[in-house]
Amino acid sequence: MLSAVDNRRYKRILSDVLDHDPTHDDIRAFLRRLQMALSARALTLVGITTDGSALYPAPLAEIFSGVPHQICAFHVLADVVKAVLGAVASARKRLAAQQPKWPTGRPSTQAAKAAARQKKRLTQPRVALYTPRHLFVPRPLSQSERKQWGRIPRSRPQLRLLREFMIQGYALFDRRCRIQTALDQ
Repeated sequence: MLSAVDNRRYKRILSDVLDHDPTHDDIRAFLRRLQMALSARALTLVGITTDGSALYPAPLAEIFSGVPHQICAFHVLADVVKAVLGAVASARKRLAAQQPKWPTGRPSTQAAKAAARQKKRLTQPRVALYTPRHLFVPRPLSQSERKQWGRIPRSRPQLRLLREFMIQGYALFDRRCRIQTALDQ
């Protein structure tokens, strides 16, 4: 679905439903219809906000050259959240790859029981990352979430940096933040 909305009145100007994935030609045709709809209503296009798809830049430059193009803050943050959670998942996978292979079944000998205890001890850091993985991305943490955040292994400071990165990312799109402050950050 392609849609153009007047940002001031939140009124849909034009929309189109496609029965296939959009192509550059579909985007061009939609933007030409948008250009005609804007001129029919005597509206001036001041800026364009899109979802960050690679389909938009070339047709926008052709049809609306000189009009500033920006990516929606929601989509930027969604991509950042996806990347942070992917980094946490890859850290968990690295921890899993470092563990030795253990025999399956119930341990019967003393050596097998000691190996099972060691396996449990080595698995704990990976589980400690899996359970609170959602704590890497929310804006403010509640009191209980802060307590749970404190249990994340301190031996992995790079993972704690991911949370700091998310806090700074949210600060960039904070409505209370001035443009110059965001650019400086």
